[in-house]
Amino acid sequence: MELAEVPCPQVGKGQVLIQTRASLISAGTERMLVEFSQANLIQKARQQPEKVKQVLDKIKTDGLVPTLDAVFRKLDEPLPLGYCSAGIALEVGRDVHDLQPGDRVISNGPHAEVVRVPRNLCATIPDGVTDEQAAFTVLASIALQGLRLAVPALGEKFMVFGVGIIGLLTVQLLKASGCEVMAVDVNNKRLELAGKFGAETVDVASGSDPVTAANAWTGGQGVDGVLITASAKKDQIVHQAAESCRKRGRIVLVGVVDLNLRRSDFYEKEITFQVSCSYGPGRYDEKYEQGGQDYPLGYVRWTEQRNFQAVLAAMQAGRLNVNDLVTDRFALDDAVSAYKKIQNDADSLGVILRYPTDIYMSPVVAVTSQAAYAAGEAVVGVIGAGNFSRGILLPALAKTSARIAYIADLDAAVAHHAANKFAAGQATTNYKKILEDPKVKAVFIVVGHHLHASCICEALAAGKHVFVEKPLAMNKDELDLVTGAVGEASGQMIMVGFNRRFSPHILKIKELTEGRGEPLCMNMTINAGYIPPDHWTQDPERGGGRIIGEGCHFIDLLSYIANSPVKTVSAMVVNGSASVCTDKMSIALGFADGSIGTVNYFANGSKSYPKEMLEVFSDGRVLKVENFRVTRGYGFARFKKFKTLRQDKGHKNEVAAFIDRVTAGGKPLIPFDQLANVTEATFAAMESARKNQTITLRQRERSRNSEWPASNPSYNSSQPFATCAAGKSLVRSETD
Repeated sequence: MELAEVPCPQVGKGQVLIQTRASLISAGTERMLVEFSQANLIQKARQQPEKVKQVLDKIKTDGLVPTLDAVFRKLDEPLPLGYCSAGIALEVGRDVHDLQPGDRVISNGPHAEVVRVPRNLCATIPDGVTDEQAAFTVLASIALQGLRLAVPALGEKFMVFGVGIIGLLTVQLLKASGCEVMAVDVNNKRLELAGKFGAETVDVASGSDPVTAANAWTGGQGVDGVLITASAKKDQIVHQAAESCRKRGRIVLVGVVDLNLRRSDFYEKEITFQVSCSYGPGRYDEKYEQGGQDYPLGYVRWTEQRNFQAVLAAMQAGRLNVNDLVTDRFALDDAVSAYKKIQNDADSLGVILRYPTDIYMSPVVAVTSQAAYAAGEAVVGVIGAGNFSRGILLPALAKTSARIAYIADLDAAVAHHAANKFAAGQATTNYKKILEDPKVKAVFIVVGHHLHASCICEALAAGKHVFVEKPLAMNKDELDLVTGAVGEASGQMIMVGFNRRFSPHILKIKELTEGRGEPLCMNMTINAGYIPPDHWTQDPERGGGRIIGEGCHFIDLLSYIANSPVKTVSAMVVNGSASVCTDKMSIALGFADGSIGTVNYFANGSKSYPKEMLEVFSDGRVLKVENFRVTRGYGFARFKKFKTLRQDKGHKNEVAAFIDRVTAGGKPLIPFDQLANVTEATFAAMESARKNQTITLRQRERSRNSEWPASNPSYNSSQPFATCAAGKSLVRSETD
C-alpha cells in the first residue's frame, strides 16, 4: 500500500472534476482487497481457481515465460482504493449542464484529493447533509439496490445476515419501508446498533441459531425474505437463509459468500435467489457510465444515479442515520493507519478520511530524478499507459538507449506507477505537456484507436518523430488527415507498430524466400479469441472493429513477406446469428507482384489452440510459423527448423530499431506508402464483406524512400496466372 503523489486528473467530455472533502473506507470490500494483495502466490491461486485454469491454458499455447510475464504484470497493476467520496465540483466538462463549479457532490471516486468522475456517477448533495454523511451514499445505494430486488412490502418480515455498514443501512431502509427486521451477526456491538435501529437480533457468536430464531419470530411460518450482506468464505449462510424462509420466500445476495447451493433448499419451498449488482441499473454499462447515456425513467425507474439521489433524500429527511456508523476519522496523510485499523479492529465500522483544503493541482509530477539530457540522445515521451503499453512497449523501450522524459495517461495512478516502474522523469495527465517540451524528440502514441489520427497530426506539427500503435487511422478521412500531416512534416518520421515484421521468425522467412522464382501463396490464421460485443474494440466509433484495429497486423505481414503492395481485397464474414460477425472474417489478398494471401481472422476458436499460424508456399517449398515460437521448413535442402526460447513477435526489435533511427537519423523504418496501403486494405476488407465484391485499391504515388521494387527481376510478375506452368505436387497422406 502506498500513499502516492500523482498528477491531477484532467476533466473531459461528460465528466466532473471534484475536490474531495471526505471519503468513506468500505471496510468489507477494501479489507478484502488489501488482504488479497498481501497474500502469497499460492494463497492467491487458491482464492481464484478460475484464473489458475486460464494460466495453465496460456502456458500450453504461449509458453511458460510469456505466461509468467503476463501474470506478474497483472499482479503489478496499481489499484486505487475507495469508491465512496464527497466533495466540491471544481470543473465540469462538455455536455454537463446540470452541475456548476462550487456544487457539493458525491461520487464513486477513489480516495484522492481530486477525482475525475463521469456525470452519471455523481449526485448533488442537498442542504442539511454534511460531507461525512454524504460519503455513505454509495454504500447505502448498494443496500438500496438489494432492497429493490427483494421488493419488500409493508408488514413483511425480513432477515439481514451480516450487519456491517451495508447491513446496518439495509436494516434502516427495511424499517423505513414498513418491514419488521431480524439482524444476524457474530459481532455484539454491531448487533447493538441494529437493535437501536429497531431490529430483532441474533448473536451467532453466543450460540444462537438463526433458523430457530426465525421460526420462533414468525410463529413457524418463516420469513418473507432474506438479504445477505455478509462477507464470509462459507456456504452455511445461504443454507440458513433458505431454511429461514417461508414457502416462495426470496433471498437476495448483496455481500460475498460461498455458493454451494443445495437444490432441496430451493426446490421444496420454491424460493427465489438473486444476486444484486452494486449500486443499481447502469453499473458496468459503459454507455451509461462513461458515455452519459441515461435510461428512460419511465422504463428504468431506479438507475444507480437515481439510487444515489434517493439515499441523499432519505438522509436529508432523517430516515437514514449514518452518524452512529462512524467509528474513526483519519487525515488523508495517515491513510495507511486507517487501513491497519480496519484490518486489526473488528469493532471498526465507518472509517472516514478527511482531506486538506489547500491542494496542489499540477497535471505533471516529477517521479524519477534524471541527469541532464545529452546532445543527440533519444528523449521520448509515451502517451498512454494501458495494458499493452505497460506490458509490452515500455519494457522494450526501457532496454534501449532512450530516455523516457514523460509517461502520460488519463488515469493519474496508472501514469505515476508506470513512470516509477520504468524510470521516467515525469508522470502527467496532460499529453500536451510532452508535445510542448522541445527536449522530447519522439512520442509513442498508445491510446484508444479513435485518437490515433489526431494525436499523430498534433505530434508531427510539434516537430516530433511518431511511433503509433496500430491502426494508423480508422477511416479514409482520418487517413487523408494523416497523409496531409506527413506531407507537411519537415523531416519527422512516422512508424506504426507492425511488430511482426521484426520477429526473428519473419526475418528467417525473408532470408529463405530471397531470390524466389515465383509469386508466393500465403495463409495466415488467427485464432483471435472471443471479445464481447460491448467491448471498446468492437465499437466502430472507438475501436473501429477488430479487422481495422488488429487485422491490419496480418495484412501488413503478408505484404512485407511478399515485398509487394496489396492490389485487390475480397472478404467474407460468417452468416447467421453471431452478435459480431466482422471478427470472423476470411480476407483474400492479391498483391501487385502476383502473390496471393489469405488472412483468416476467427474469434470463435478454442483458447487451447495456438493463436497465430502462418504458412508460405513457393518454389516447391513450404514454411510454417507456429505461434512465433517455431518455424519449420519443408522442401529446403539446408533448413528444417528455427526455434526461439520464447514467443517472439518482434516488439523488442521493433522498438530498438525505432530508437536507433531517432538517434542516428535516416529513412523511416516502414515507408509511408506501405503504411497507407495496408491501412486502405483493411478498409477495403470491411467494404468487400459488406458489399460482397472484390475491391481494387487505388494506386498511391510511390514515396521517395519506398522499399517496394518496381518489378521483381526473379520472375515476370505481370504474367497471367492462367499461363503459369503447372508444377509437381506432393500429397502427404494422414499416415505419413
